[in-house]
Amino acid sequence: MEQTRVTLANGIELDVVDEGPRDAPALMLLHGFPESHRTWRHQIAHFSEDFRCIAPDQRGYRGSSKPPAVEDYTPDKLVGDIFLLADALGVERFTVIGHDWGGAIAWGVALMGQMNGRVTRAVVANAPHPAIFQRLLYTNPVQREASQYMRGFRDPANDALVREHGLGGILLQEIRWDAPDKMEPAERAQLLEDWQDRDAAFAMLNWYRASPIDIPAPDAPYELPEGWTPPPLPPLTIPTLVIWALDDLALPPENLEGLGEVVKDLTLVEVPDCGHFVPWEAPDAVNAAMEEFLGRKV
Repeated sequence: MEQTRVTLANGIELDVVDEGPRDAPALMLLHGFPESHRTWRHQIAHFSEDFRCIAPDQRGYRGSSKPPAVEDYTPDKLVGDIFLLADALGVERFTVIGHDWGGAIAWGVALMGQMNGRVTRAVVANAPHPAIFQRLLYTNPVQREASQYMRGFRDPANDALVREHGLGGILLQEIRWDAPDKMEPAERAQLLEDWQDRDAAFAMLNWYRASPIDIPAPDAPYELPEGWTPPPLPPLTIPTLVIWALDDLALPPENLEGLGEVVKDLTLVEVPDCGHFVPWEAPDAVNAAMEEFLGRKV
C-alpha cells in the first residue's frame, strides 16, 4: 500500500493510504495504539475495489506530524484532523471506521458528523463508547484492573524508560494484552522498528496523557464519584456497526452493556476466540460483518 503526504488546513501533515475509485463511497479507516494504517490491511485489500479506502497514519504516528505538546493530542484535535483530511481529499461524506484509539476518535467523528451531515455510517471495533467506559472505570473491577497500564503510560517517571528503549520498553512493562504470536513476522518486525522512533513514542503516549478519561487507582472505591455525570453526549443516530472480539484483555465485553441506549441504530457483531486486535486477528469475520453492514441502504 502506497502512502501520500497530505497537508491539513491546521498545518498537520499525515501519511495516508488512499486506494480505490475516487468516485466510490469513502471509508475513513482509523487505526489505534500502538499500530498504524496497516491495522486495516485486510480490509483495504477486500473493500478497495468498491470503496475509496482512506487510512491515515494518525497524528503522532510513524512519519506523520508529531507536535511536541501533550495538549496537541486532545480528542477535539484528533477528531478535527479527520474532517480536515476529508476536506483535503475532496471527500464530502464518508463512513468512519475505527479500532482501539481509532475507534474512540470514530465515536467523536460520528457524533459530530451526524450533526453536520458528513458521516453517513460508523463502524467501531473494540473501542468503548466514552460514557460507558468512564462509568466502568469507576465501578467495574475487571475494567479498572485492565486499564491500569494507562496510568503507567501517563506517568512521567517512565519517560526515561521510553528514551532508553523506545515504546517497546514501556509496553513490556505495562501491558498484558499483546499477541505477538498472532501477527505475521514481517508486520511484527515493522512495528518493532516503528516503536524505536522516540518522538513517535512520546507522541503516541500523549494520546493517553491528553485524554480526559479518569483512571482510578486499583484501591480506589468502586463507586461513581460524588457529583459525577456522564459526558453530555447526544445519542448516536446514524447506522452503527460495533464489532467486538470477546477475548480482549484490555476491554472486556461489559463495555457492550447499555450500548443500545446511546446508539439508536445499532448492529452488534461479537467475535469469539479473538483478542484485542480484531481487524487482523479475525479479518474474515470483520470483513463479513462490514460487507453486510455496508451493503444495506442508508
